[in-house]
Amino acid sequence: MQHLNYNHLYYFWMVKRKGSVAKAAEALCLTPQTITGQMRLLENRLKGSLFKRVGRNLEATELGEVVFRYTDKMFNLSYEMLDLLNYQKDTSVLFEVGIADALSKALASRVLLTVIPHDGSIHLACYESTHESLIARLREHKLDIILSDCAGESLKYSDILSKKLGECGVSFFCAHSIDAPFPACLEQEKLLIPGIRTSLGQQLHSWFAEKNLNVSILGEFDDAAMMKAFGYFKRGIFVAPSIYRHDILSQGMVLLGETSDIKEEYHVMFAERMIQHPAVKSLLETDFTDLFLGLDQQVQDFDNRLGFAD
Repeated sequence: MQHLNYNHLYYFWMVKRKGSVAKAAEALCLTPQTITGQMRLLENRLKGSLFKRVGRNLEATELGEVVFRYTDKMFNLSYEMLDLLNYQKDTSVLFEVGIADALSKALASRVLLTVIPHDGSIHLACYESTHESLIARLREHKLDIILSDCAGESLKYSDILSKKLGECGVSFFCAHSIDAPFPACLEQEKLLIPGIRTSLGQQLHSWFAEKNLNVSILGEFDDAAMMKAFGYFKRGIFVAPSIYRHDILSQGMVLLGETSDIKEEYHVMFAERMIQHPAVKSLLETDFTDLFLGLDQQVQDFDNRLGFAD
């Protein structure tokens, strides 16, 4: 049997993964005509069609599915080899981290600093984007791990592992104090809360009902930064995970109260091949309990300097 052209197999693999010739061509910096021509050569070599058109979409044929199963193993293994080789950058190990844009940068930095040694043996590279975009980059071997407050998307992919780093309750903040006890004070101003599609938003609506609170909601936000911005401009009471307490108080906001009945979780996501990466191993072995309980010494020192100690 003659050898297969691995470029042709790679082009096929990209078309199957991207879902169309046009998207694969864009990713490969080639013209769609080039991709189509190479695909025809591969089909001639394999003596069968690899795709069939269903409406405007391409779907793999039975032969295409068989070829994809093997090429997916082949090229994922080659990417894994490159990941291992690319760990080394000069004399340090490269550690590429994706940080969800909704995550507190102070929190992310404290998590990462616990696993970055002082000897310069790890070269850190951080990228910020949406959770969905980071998941795509992780699956394309462009990131080593993701730090996020959402793990749901990763559960759809068998090649991505997830571990909960910790959890914390939530706090309510306002630009001014309110002369009423918590949580009754939440009825005195309009609320700014996460969207109902989010875990935190769903928990809040249930909690309001359980506490028989007659609250007025000004707005619901998928973007936590936008929600806090409305609060900073004195447009209502907003909610945030209690771990961010010192960050928000440093902006002059007033803490109205907090509850542990509602939980926000934090996760690290990574591909199974990354388990042996020294920074990932250290991250998975680290106990972050004190950090998420607000007992982290660095956080306490920060709060004391700002005058927020209880």
